Amino acid sequence: MRPAIYARVSYSTQETDNQILQLTSWAESRGWGTPIVYKENETAWKAGHQRVLADLLEDARKHKFTMLLVWALDRLSREGPLAILTLVNRLKTYGVRVISFQESWTEAPGELADLLYAIAGWVARMESQRRSERTKAGLERVKAAGKKLGRPKGARDKKRRRSRRLRTEVALQTGQFVR
Repeated sequence: MRPAIYARVSYSTQETDNQILQLTSWAESRGWGTPIVYKENETAWKAGHQRVLADLLEDARKHKFTMLLVWALDRLSREGPLAILTLVNRLKTYGVRVISFQESWTEAPGELADLLYAIAGWVARMESQRRSERTKAGLERVKAAGKKLGRPKGARDKKRRRSRRLRTEVALQTGQFVR
């Protein structure tokens, strides 16, 4: 068995190190060998924007590993049951088994696993929605107290500026103006 690890965090202030350390140790203690590591710093709500997950899926298609270890299934997606089932089934068609450290039932054989994957996906989505609701409520409370939200007046968005610069470079290289 060739294992791989997919470790994901949502914010730049977070680290994947804890997930990787625990999962690597787990894989080696079970005799699965040293895993290939895929680490990503991107929210699980950005379906299609998780570049490392896309690379992982391509490597799975090429049979570079046979088992994918995750800290918890919500590291794959927080979009709900369909998203989790789709990812797990896609990996299964490539001959890759998804095993979660937190959800030990992912190692159980049989069709009951599909139901449990769906439930885990639903729970992940509900957790994320509750977190979002709490954040919005906190922002409303701060706003009601008279504090201003957002970037200070005159502050610039470095990401947007970089993106504009890249579009300009593409336009110069191709001779086409890209807006």
